[in-house]
Amino acid sequence: MYDYQSKTPMKLRDFVATAQANIREIEPVEANKLRTSNPDLVIIDVREPFEYQQTGHIPGARLIPRGILEAAADPSHPMHTPELTAARERPILVYCSSGGRSAMACAVLQLMGFTRVMNLRGGFIRWCAENLPLRQEARYE
Repeated sequence: MYDYQSKTPMKLRDFVATAQANIREIEPVEANKLRTSNPDLVIIDVREPFEYQQTGHIPGARLIPRGILEAAADPSHPMHTPELTAARERPILVYCSSGGRSAMACAVLQLMGFTRVMNLRGGFIRWCAENLPLRQEARYE
């Protein structure tokens, strides 16, 4: 637990390490098997919309940027995401580009009462490096 009276400020890597120590991480190949075998799995992409659009995403993923996750997960918030708020007992796979934002997102979801949250180890970069399925939307400009 962070000592708020400490004079030493935390860095991003400290936040990520703290989150990773308190969440479950899953390897990309294992996550893909889960994606294809478990229809109850909810996949949340916490990257920014431009990342989701430019690089593609995991098939079946729902975009909920990290900056609005708490509102999306809170059923009492007017901007909640019903698919997410109804998934407290379902398995949830969370990912970002490299795994840091999603680790922090997993920790927050656990604090909010979600019981089966998993972080994609290495994030979307590792997913792509392992040549796992991608979904790329058509773009019209």
